[in-house]
Amino acid sequence: MSSRLGWLGVAVAAFTLVPAAAALACDGEGSPAGTLTPRAYARTVECVLNVERAQHGLAPLAHDRRLARAARRYSRAMVRERFFDHVSPAGSTLGRRARASGYAGRSLGETIAWGSGELSTPASIVDQWMLSPPHRQIILHAGFRRFGLGVANGSPEGIPGAATVTADFGG
Repeated sequence: MSSRLGWLGVAVAAFTLVPAAAALACDGEGSPAGTLTPRAYARTVECVLNVERAQHGLAPLAHDRRLARAARRYSRAMVRERFFDHVSPAGSTLGRRARASGYAGRSLGETIAWGSGELSTPASIVDQWMLSPPHRQIILHAGFRRFGLGVANGSPEGIPGAATVTADFGG
C-alpha cells in the first residue's frame, strides 16, 4: 500500500527537533486511518500533541468541545467537498467557524493535514506538523490553552485509507 501525505495547512498563528514518535506513550499512536474510530483517532492525536508540548515545557492543551465541533465539521467538509484549505470554497474562515460553534476566545490558530497508509497515523500527522515551522509555532504557542480536533475518514482527493485532520487552537 502506498502512503501519501496531503499538503499541510496553517492559519493564523498568534506568534534540535525531537520527533513525536520517538517518545510517545499514547494508545493508538501508530494506528493507520480507518483502524480507529474518528473519536479515538482524535483522542490519540490530542495525546500526541500534549506529549510534544510537555517535551517543550508547556502545559497540556485542554479539550474544548466548541473548537472540536468546528474542527470536526471542517474536516468532514474538506473530504465531502474535495478541497484542502483554511478557507472553504464558500468563504468560511476559522474565525467564522469557531464563532458559529460558540467559541468566543480572543486568539485562534489552525493546523490541517491529511495522510494515507503509514502517513495517516496520529504520530505521523503530528510529526509532519512539527517539521513544518508554522505548524510547530501554533502547536508550541504558550498562549494557546484550549483546542479541539476533528477527524474525517478519507481525503480531499478521494484517496481511500486516509484521514483528514483539523486542529483548532484557542487562547
